[in-house]
Amino acid sequence: MSILDTYADRLVDTYQAYPHGRFVSLLLLRQVESEAIFRTEGSGEPLNKEFVFAGESDDTPLIQRVVISKRKQTAVERRIGRESLREHNLLYPAGKEQRICSLNTNNPCERCIDCMVYGYAAGGGGAQRSRVITDDAFSLHAAPLIVGTRQFNALFDNSTMRDPETNKASTSIGTDEYIRPEALFFDIETLKDVTPDELRYILGNVLRATRYGAISSRIGKVRNHLIGVAFSDCELFSNLEWVQHTYTHLSDGQTEPDFPLYVNRVVQAARQSAADLRRRVIGRVEWLSSDELGTLVTEVGALYADRDALAAFLQRL
Repeated sequence: MSILDTYADRLVDTYQAYPHGRFVSLLLLRQVESEAIFRTEGSGEPLNKEFVFAGESDDTPLIQRVVISKRKQTAVERRIGRESLREHNLLYPAGKEQRICSLNTNNPCERCIDCMVYGYAAGGGGAQRSRVITDDAFSLHAAPLIVGTRQFNALFDNSTMRDPETNKASTSIGTDEYIRPEALFFDIETLKDVTPDELRYILGNVLRATRYGAISSRIGKVRNHLIGVAFSDCELFSNLEWVQHTYTHLSDGQTEPDFPLYVNRVVQAARQSAADLRRRVIGRVEWLSSDELGTLVTEVGALYADRDALAAFLQRL
């Protein structure tokens, strides 16, 4: 018996065209485990940052936090899921040319589980709104504490910055801002009207995603900690509220929490903050206990470790 069977009444049995107001919130702590770059586009662009209040008290200072934009998070997780679908031939041909369903090509098949969960908008008029609701993730610490700079260059075969044939200097030199290892980002992914299998699929994508941001083939290692799951009939609090409340818990009257911080300490403060913020939510909210949360993660891990079970699961989806 799966742990999700206990909460079957908070999920839907099958896909529903009309909203039923059944929400599942995945509370995530994204831990950077190597240098990472979260920016909009192109080399040399600055990191995404926003000026916001540090905490929730009236005298809290204004600080600049680093932001991971919503699309940069779900795009990674979608690609992870699509790898499994591609392996089991569950991405379908579409369009006049009958090309296989793919991202960013205006060629959705409109029937694979990726299209039906994360949404699509086809040029021909079909559309499915995403049932994975996301928002920008904010860093716990202020940008000056977690941001560094690196100079990059590209050497020729002679190990110099000059072309051995023309003696011209290389133009591939510049400076990039990067996020330091151990930086922590707060994010809530809200799932609306999903089935138990859809929840497992989305959660599997989140837990298996490990590379975010630019130059992800060399940097950008991130570990996603699932620290809470809530079933509700409405959305919960925002990522910004959550990180500000947790910051207040950790600052203890100081201007800034230490960096880096032990993850377990932040997890405890983040969970306490979530419990505090729950009182602001106008609606029914039911949390998984710590033991249930661990059981759910173990179930998902066992599913993806068993090739036959995974194939049957994806076919069922």
